[in-house]
Amino acid sequence: MTKHVQAVILDIDGTLINSNDAHARAWVDALSELGVEAPFADVRRCIGMGGDKLLPAIAGLAEDSALGKRVSKRRSELFKAQHLPHLQAFPQVRALLQKMRACGLALAVASSAKPEELEPFLALAQVQDLIEGKASSGDASSSKPDPDIVQAAITKLGFQPARIIMLGDTPYDIEAAARAGVRTIALRCGGRSDLDLAGALAIYDDPADLLAQFDSSVLRD
Repeated sequence: MTKHVQAVILDIDGTLINSNDAHARAWVDALSELGVEAPFADVRRCIGMGGDKLLPAIAGLAEDSALGKRVSKRRSELFKAQHLPHLQAFPQVRALLQKMRACGLALAVASSAKPEELEPFLALAQVQDLIEGKASSGDASSSKPDPDIVQAAITKLGFQPARIIMLGDTPYDIEAAARAGVRTIALRCGGRSDLDLAGALAIYDDPADLLAQFDSSVLRD
């Protein structure tokens, strides 16, 4: 068990914001518009990766190819116009982060989202004032499950990986954190099974569940 935790690295999509289905739909629709059919269920399982991983896995496309760039651009447009206005944070997100801060934990986010998407997400969750470091796809050459984004967040926090816990909702969060030397607490609210999240230290339903059990969690060691 990790002791003397000093900081938490937070995923956003599916962890703080109920957005995984919206991301999957935007990818499916963008691909379809450009002549590539991809089943929603297949795309949904890849949410948590960035486009550099998702496009090759789903469509055999390199993100930096001509078509890959068009798909990525269209996905961003569709997500911003059709989905972002309807997204909501999970219940008790701000209260959970306030509890973490009250316990002396430093907070950073590590998301595969594009940099321009990060601020709207933090505003939606009403946690901008609680976050000390931000790492997004713009800080990494490769997205989760590669460790780049988590390592960028570690650098921004300035603590040893053994003193940090990752809070995420996908196996990609768990793998990326582990490859950076960080343990993970997982949440089910992103839609993944306990089997998918088996590498986590502990699994909770959602931010509200973690908040309710906070005093018995590894975050209160």
